[in-house]
Amino acid sequence: MAPRPSPRALAALAAAGALLAALVAAAPALAEPVTITILAINDFHGRIGLDEAPGGVDTTRFAGTIEELRAAYGPESTLLLSAGDNVGASLFASAIAADDPTIDVLRALGLDASAVGNHEFDQGVADLVDRVQPRGGFPYLGANVYRAGSFDPVLPEYAMLEVEGLRIGVVGAVTQETGALVNPAGVAGVEFGDPVDAVNRVAAQLTNGDAADGEADVVIAVYHEGAPLGVDQGGTLERETADSAVFSKIVDGTAPQVAAILTGHTHQAYAWEAPVPGEPGRTRPIVQTGSYAQHVGVLRLTVEPGRGVVASTAELVDPTTTPRAELVAAYPRAAEVDRIVAAALARAEAEGGRRIGSTAAPITTAFSGGDYGPDGYRGGERDDRGRHSALGTLVADALLAALADPARGGAVFAAVNPGGLRADLDGGDVTYRDANSVLPFGNDLWTTTLTGRGVKELLEQQWQRDEDGGVPSRPYLALALSGNVAYAFDPSRPEGDRITSISIDGRPVDPDGAYRMGTWAFLVSGGDNFRAAARGSDARDSGLLDRDAWVAYLGAHPGIAPDFRAPGVAVSGLGDGPVAIGADLELSLGGLDLTSIGAPETSGLDVVWTGSTALAPPTIGRQSDGSMRVALRVPVDAPAASVLVVTARPSGTVVRIPIAVAGGGPAPLAEPPMLSDMEWIWLGAIGLTGGIVVLVVAATIAAFVGRPRP
Repeated sequence: MAPRPSPRALAALAAAGALLAALVAAAPALAEPVTITILAINDFHGRIGLDEAPGGVDTTRFAGTIEELRAAYGPESTLLLSAGDNVGASLFASAIAADDPTIDVLRALGLDASAVGNHEFDQGVADLVDRVQPRGGFPYLGANVYRAGSFDPVLPEYAMLEVEGLRIGVVGAVTQETGALVNPAGVAGVEFGDPVDAVNRVAAQLTNGDAADGEADVVIAVYHEGAPLGVDQGGTLERETADSAVFSKIVDGTAPQVAAILTGHTHQAYAWEAPVPGEPGRTRPIVQTGSYAQHVGVLRLTVEPGRGVVASTAELVDPTTTPRAELVAAYPRAAEVDRIVAAALARAEAEGGRRIGSTAAPITTAFSGGDYGPDGYRGGERDDRGRHSALGTLVADALLAALADPARGGAVFAAVNPGGLRADLDGGDVTYRDANSVLPFGNDLWTTTLTGRGVKELLEQQWQRDEDGGVPSRPYLALALSGNVAYAFDPSRPEGDRITSISIDGRPVDPDGAYRMGTWAFLVSGGDNFRAAARGSDARDSGLLDRDAWVAYLGAHPGIAPDFRAPGVAVSGLGDGPVAIGADLELSLGGLDLTSIGAPETSGLDVVWTGSTALAPPTIGRQSDGSMRVALRVPVDAPAASVLVVTARPSGTVVRIPIAVAGGGPAPLAEPPMLSDMEWIWLGAIGLTGGIVVLVVAATIAAFVGRPRP
């Protein structure tokens, strides 16, 4: 069991200000059952705006929702708590002012306490402690945030709040992954421990019968960590605890002294009643409200004298439909929020409305829950970090353009983590504000050298493991890669050996070769558990910020169109050994299509067996899961070291599939390059392509076009 903080540490916390003043207050004895209300939010991420249109960001309506709930349940019996990530990855109007407007909004709303989130550390511990927390006037709680090598707390571990004569102990903790999610330089000297162990330690302290330890009548745990899926994605309490060890420990491992659990971080929406461990028949609420003020959580806890919490309910409430003007007139807090946001928007308009470029069509992150229509993918929700996206490719291309110059690091490819992409680009004009909303962090740009094996390891780490070997709440993160990178993988292979081929600029990656990667400081430091990036050599700071490179790239490419090629394709159906001449192969290709808005669905495949002039037309069809089936026979003139190149139409996604052929001939003179659309058109015009492509003299064509696909 972790040791308790020293008396000196506790004294330091008490001196932090009004946040722990209630510790010494004597609560009157409870005579009758009392019902208290907890209003919960999480992952607000600086979403400030005054857009009253459906789906728009309307912070006054968010404030009004909270005020209407306070009025309905009684302000004297209501607390407002957050599960963290109030700031960071914010909209432009907040980001341009270092999130001061968001902090002011939460102060005006009377936020009582917040768990610290990983994004609260975006600008480092010093900024959080010296600026963010004092300006907000509410405590940021981090029971598992320690000075390195000790259990001395860096932040307050809990807040003691009083409502209806009850002392409510609120214990906060952040995801243990935080060190991997922020710039390591900003959290130097800080360690992030197990959040459940920390909450349990403090909960035991608050219920041990010793008044000196700050006895609580009710203990609430607030975790900046949560379930991978919410109810909108088909998540259930049973499924999420079975699938996620992290969430399972929160649900089943949080001490029974805790009456309710608030969660965050995963941007999911749920309000479940979970069994209390060791107490059959008793349940407690566990809630997450989505993100960006999507909902407000309402927890009602009934407390009886001598028995504690005897009943609870939990629900998620949608934003109010009351017009903004009425909210401003009725609630002083809502009026103050409206004033703060209006001032922030005016400043942002003056500084951020400058046009810097344009797009030919929307360029977005990956969406989930939509479908393919005549104009491509449509509907659903943005920010599916488990899929590649057109926006990810565009951002990585922008970094590559900035870092390819040897003076800036000499990158030959670029990679960025999908969590760094915080907004989408609509079709048409792009303003400075739009660009900043996509990349709001202000990351330094770096280059580092990876071997070919290191590139493979980096891609293998998309299947996530934390530093202790556990699977985090987001078990798969699809790296955004520059458009000159393509790879294949077999999901049925063992973890750590799923990547089966990689090419850069159309050329196979040499395991012993050296490849200069461009990225931002977060990833080159091993962020998001991509530790292979931190093991590169000759890492260099380019002196550029991601925002500046991004803005310059958009300005240099007016009317840029989305690139819908998928960099990674799942290929299954090949065994580990060589295949025989004349053998029948049946391959399944998954992930050929992106789910960015407007991405097309594959309508056909062009298949090339390099070095062969005898490939019979394959049989191609779509399978029930959306993958493509390719059935073909190994041609009689197949080289021993063959490569099958499949190109999806109309996206242009290319996958290279190495195939060892027993008794095959010598390697071809050259493999066909990845060709541009105009080059494929030229090949078709002279009769060398059709529905199924067989390149008769690959070396001649390669010499003619003379370059890989751009």
